[in-house]
Amino acid sequence: MKVTVIGAGNVGATVAQILANKELANDIYMVDIDEGIAKGKALDMYESMPILQSDARIHGTNDYAETAGSHIVIMTAGLARKPGMSRDDLLVKNAAIVSSCVSQAVKYSPDAYFIVVSNPLDVMTYVTLQVTGLPKHKVIGMAGILDTARYRSFISMATGYSMRDIQALLLGGHGDTMVPLPRYTTVAGIPVTELLSKEKIDEIVNRAINGGIEIVNFLKTGSAYYAPGTAAVEMAEAIIKDQKRILPCTVLLDGEYGIGDVCVGVPIKIGKDGIEEIIQLKLTSDEQAMFTKSAEHVKATIKQAMELISNQ
Repeated sequence: MKVTVIGAGNVGATVAQILANKELANDIYMVDIDEGIAKGKALDMYESMPILQSDARIHGTNDYAETAGSHIVIMTAGLARKPGMSRDDLLVKNAAIVSSCVSQAVKYSPDAYFIVVSNPLDVMTYVTLQVTGLPKHKVIGMAGILDTARYRSFISMATGYSMRDIQALLLGGHGDTMVPLPRYTTVAGIPVTELLSKEKIDEIVNRAINGGIEIVNFLKTGSAYYAPGTAAVEMAEAIIKDQKRILPCTVLLDGEYGIGDVCVGVPIKIGKDGIEEIIQLKLTSDEQAMFTKSAEHVKATIKQAMELISNQ
């Protein structure tokens, strides 16, 4: 098993470290435009393997040829948000970065599954699909897992109940237009609506929506990486181990939920064949309206990104 992580920044390094800690791949390649950063971090991680009793081998490089034959490619490269910057503000530069990186990666690993983490996430997932030319079941965006993890952690804070017992679901774009589904949110099978007031749930949902920028405002010069990196590894593990997990991920819709030609977050079954099923929930009229609005916002941003790429 060979996994490539594009980008040796905080997110990429976190992904590589967790992959190695869990021995999910024999060889893990971190690719970065700065070869020294990639090699230095890879060597540091590799030297921790004896302590962790892992035989995973971690390599750093700026040469995509070394990544040839990867089973999974995890795209994390791109500029991080700064205070006052939305995910969409990253569009212009990150569209160019993602386009360049994935085109090189797929050249050497044409059969790989691509997991996209770069922001704005939904748009970069679409860009990856278009640039690589891969079938839609092989390109998956990491968004819903992170968003629901934040949602679940805030529910745990509010209730005092174990995070292990909290399950939640959010749909839509990764950002301000995400769609909360409290009726699908439970604590050990108990609907969260029986444990918290509507006002408290609304407060928690709003905090989840703004979870990324909350961290950006604390850090000042960076953005979240532990939770996003962990979320990406959960997706990779589901593919590697053929776990058939039901996880909320960003995928290309082609008529599902009455929406087409847009990458947006929905629950999927994920296993060795990547996206093995898109699960269509029966939404209420209000939920469907919010979901459609979210998808239309993403679609407009996708159009802008593709125009930028075509003009380069």
